[in-house]
Amino acid sequence: MADRQNDFSQGSIPRNIMNLAIPMTAAQLVNVLYSVVDRVYLGHLPDSDSLALTGLGVTMPIVSILMGFANLCGTGGAPLCSISRGKGDDKEAERVMGNAFVLLLLLGAVCTAFFLVMKEPILYLFGASPDTFPYADGYMTIYLWGTLFVMVSLGMNPFINAQGFGKVGMMTVLLGAGVNIALDPVLIFVFHMGVRGAALATVFSQGLSAAWVLAFLTGRKAILRLRRENLRLDKARTGKIISLGLSGFFVNMTNSLVQVVCNATLQHYGGDLYVGVMTIINSIREVFIMPVQGLTNGAQPVEGYNYGARRYQRVRQAIRFTVGVTLAYSALFWAAAMLFPQPLIHIFKSGPDILEAGVPAMRVYFAMFLFMSLQMAGQGAFVGLGRARQSVFFSLLRKAIINAPLTLILPVWMGASGVFVAEAASQLIGGLACFVTMYFTLYRPLGRMEDGNPAA
Repeated sequence: MADRQNDFSQGSIPRNIMNLAIPMTAAQLVNVLYSVVDRVYLGHLPDSDSLALTGLGVTMPIVSILMGFANLCGTGGAPLCSISRGKGDDKEAERVMGNAFVLLLLLGAVCTAFFLVMKEPILYLFGASPDTFPYADGYMTIYLWGTLFVMVSLGMNPFINAQGFGKVGMMTVLLGAGVNIALDPVLIFVFHMGVRGAALATVFSQGLSAAWVLAFLTGRKAILRLRRENLRLDKARTGKIISLGLSGFFVNMTNSLVQVVCNATLQHYGGDLYVGVMTIINSIREVFIMPVQGLTNGAQPVEGYNYGARRYQRVRQAIRFTVGVTLAYSALFWAAAMLFPQPLIHIFKSGPDILEAGVPAMRVYFAMFLFMSLQMAGQGAFVGLGRARQSVFFSLLRKAIINAPLTLILPVWMGASGVFVAEAASQLIGGLACFVTMYFTLYRPLGRMEDGNPAA
């Protein structure tokens, strides 16, 4: 019965997408609260100036790397599940999910060991100073012990959404984030644990989310279940998962790379103040970009299912709908960032120095956000249809090829503000390149295919 209800080749395309995207967007927004709420509380710690907030910002590249490995398995395996479901091959879909789960466990164990051993030199490399290192180290040490929880909750939740259970996927995040929000002030302020309390609340919350995901995927309500016989890794299958998942992986890895380069460059040209400004801007970006990610992630199962079922005109309709809604939302966020930067910054930290540096930096950073949203829509279509090479290329193009070099070059002439100009330039160039390529190599060719016939 559930399988028939979640047949995306039937019914309204916008309704199918929104039925997944609304709970997924809510889940994405709440998921961001794990780290953003930590930053809000730590930014208002007494007697710490901006050091606790800045120290937490230094750990963000490591968190992004861990999320990248979770995305490697989740965004790699879930679209393959959707395509297999569209073809009517649920057994293969379950094998993909089982292989992705084993990969998550292996990668999580390796990441935990590596970062625990190397965290001190890595944190200094990522922009820590002698003043901010104790805060960064205190948070990261506890957070790393919960890596497996993070990997399972983030990496396996897409397999719930791929089956059409968007509300269950939303509950994965709501459960953990609700507990995290409740525990944060208690551990940070009541028990005076500071950054360690924030990390402990996050680890405990992610553990609950991971337990919820596994309980559903091994239970009777799931269409596709985690079964013991599917946990043996298959070389060809895992290769497909990794190949397609490299897009999501490189999004996080290149984000981490740019965060490292930005923090180190800002530390050189502006000191801890500008590293703190970048932490605030990244936090605002994470909150406001989540609806775009929720929409594109919600569209992927619908696009992949219809592509597997050879309903190509429905795939085109899904792409059009996703792009239109993405642009409309992004225009609203752009206006908010341009008109109201001061209130947004005040959420995290008050003070004349942080406002003087942060307001112009924020306006420059988000100046080309509309083009960034076009890239997300384009890459979402590539991933949804299993086009691994294109999605990987554009993940690398914007951040690694455009943003990182400009972040090193522009501050030589522009000082700390050059870091924020580099981001705006990469959004413009990378976003246009990705969207135009998706239009001519994917969207238009789909229009020449007849429904029910194999893809050319």
